[in-house]
Amino acid sequence: MLRVYSISLGCPKNLVDSEHLLGSLGKIEHAPDIAQADLVFINTCGFILPAVQESIGVILDAAEAIKALPQKKRPLLAVAGCLVGRYLPQGLDKEIPEVDLWLNVPDLALWPALIGERLGFAAAPGRLLSTGPGHAYLKISDGCNHACAFCTIPLIRGPLRSFPVPELINEAQKLIEQGAREIILVGQDVAGYGRDAGDSAALRNLLAGLVRLPDLARLRLMYLYPAGLTRDFLSFLQELPPVFLPYFDVPLQHSHPDVLSRMGRPFAQNPGLILERIRECFPAAALRTSLIVGYPGETDSQFEHLLDFVQESRFQHLGVFAYEAEEGTVAAALPDQIPIEIRRERRNQVMALQAEISAELLEAYLG
Repeated sequence: MLRVYSISLGCPKNLVDSEHLLGSLGKIEHAPDIAQADLVFINTCGFILPAVQESIGVILDAAEAIKALPQKKRPLLAVAGCLVGRYLPQGLDKEIPEVDLWLNVPDLALWPALIGERLGFAAAPGRLLSTGPGHAYLKISDGCNHACAFCTIPLIRGPLRSFPVPELINEAQKLIEQGAREIILVGQDVAGYGRDAGDSAALRNLLAGLVRLPDLARLRLMYLYPAGLTRDFLSFLQELPPVFLPYFDVPLQHSHPDVLSRMGRPFAQNPGLILERIRECFPAAALRTSLIVGYPGETDSQFEHLLDFVQESRFQHLGVFAYEAEEGTVAAALPDQIPIEIRRERRNQVMALQAEISAELLEAYLG
């Protein structure tokens, strides 16, 4: 039996890729440490500099642990994911020669076969859940067609590619059979599902099929770009059975229209209008978002506008990134880059405000 020590970094979309890889390896045993593994599999993140640094640190730590083992007991070190997709063309394999096998993003479907070839077994399709009982992620698409000035995803993952509805329904059924009571749809922009094929009804067809699956208790959508949350689509969601959770993860990134415009966001109007629209249809909706502070040219008044927006919006969940000037993005070449100290201080201010809001919201659940 193959003994595997695996680490999956980054987002749930990465985790799904890791689960598919592990499930394709047949019957495996999870190795408690590298010394007892036949395969060390690391799925990396390369979205922003801190994620790149974390991924490289994890790879080097694993390589060092393998180097300390006797030659005949050293496992295969395979590294996959967004760090590879972003930096392998620039010579990442030369920088870290300790890695035995690099698995690039465009070769995602070939990862199992490439590992099987090195370890001497035939890979077969499958998926091994790592989220534990209760829920599982269903990745409905890969890549992105948006051109946000700060984002590296299109550079790493390429354009939007939506997966066929029948395949996703079948995968969801298998996840339920493995014990998942809640299915969480993920993609770079779930609301944009099907647009690459010109199918405006694709997401509705997918949701209509999913809610009919027996034994599915909850269905949740994540990463809904605001431009896709039209009144018509929200009305469709209202008609779904109670299995649909009114939990809206809408990555807004900022509140000020000038900043949103410089970001190249597909929705650069007042994001408060989207929140009002959601709450009109779902008064008890839980709202979650992510924001970027310290974007090039963000003025003090524009940051104050963001603080006021957070105070008024009262999100249940909020994540904040201090802007990172990522190589290869349009934003990295913009003038008026803001010092890192100011970016971090602004992040701390927003998070401190959100901590107060979260405490107030959670108090309502006491008893």
